[in-house]
Amino acid sequence: MRKKIIAGNWKMNTSLAEALSLIGQVNLSVQQQTHPLLQTIIAPPFIWLTEATRIAVTTNGLQVAAQNCHHEKSGAYTGEVSAAMLASCGVKSVIIGHSERRQYQRENHAELVQKITRCFEEQLHVIYCVGETLEERDTNRHFETVKKQLQEVLGEINAEHASSVVVAYEPVWAIGTGKTAGPDQAQEMHAFIRKELQTIWNAEVAQNTSILYGGSCNSGNADALFSCADVDGGLIGGASLKADEFAVIRNIMISKLA
Repeated sequence: MRKKIIAGNWKMNTSLAEALSLIGQVNLSVQQQTHPLLQTIIAPPFIWLTEATRIAVTTNGLQVAAQNCHHEKSGAYTGEVSAAMLASCGVKSVIIGHSERRQYQRENHAELVQKITRCFEEQLHVIYCVGETLEERDTNRHFETVKKQLQEVLGEINAEHASSVVVAYEPVWAIGTGKTAGPDQAQEMHAFIRKELQTIWNAEVAQNTSILYGGSCNSGNADALFSCADVDGGLIGGASLKADEFAVIRNIMISKLA
């Protein structure tokens, strides 16, 4: 059975006090409710990663991810953070290609391939994000867009590294808008992604790759989304900043594994 994953992307949120409180609450929740097939991940801002890994290191099922990394190993890149730096402080995975970075930082596919390569050099796992804008969906280009994002990035990654990749489908039109892809829309795209992974790598890899839904997933829609055959969890945004809400989402997934 594929690994189920609930990952919280905190984005540019939390003060130190808020971060410590939230890490502690999530840590306790994971200790109280675990399942061997469920991986819980939190991705705080860079500045809180060391504290997060310190608290999470002995917790069953809780890992820490970074929200990004630089595409070079090291050098004169003021304000940037390398994959090696992240690995050295206990981070286990990195979110690569989030739609907000594609939009605001103009990240291109060649750069994303470099970032993923740097992560693999440091034995870090990757949560690779794909998804379409509202305009692309309204003009029936959503499959074309996602296919391009998969082929031009993961198509450059050798299948031997595939087990270190999780794909997150994030319909851009549903991020932070309160809108959500319906279960049928989510399942349709997740199944399409799995089919493309089979073309890029092979059938076995495609069936073993976890694909997360990342568009305004919350406690109200998680049950329907997680009931979809090809939805293996969620990349949670705003709801991950509320410990109780995040715990409910985790418990919904655990109920699917019972």
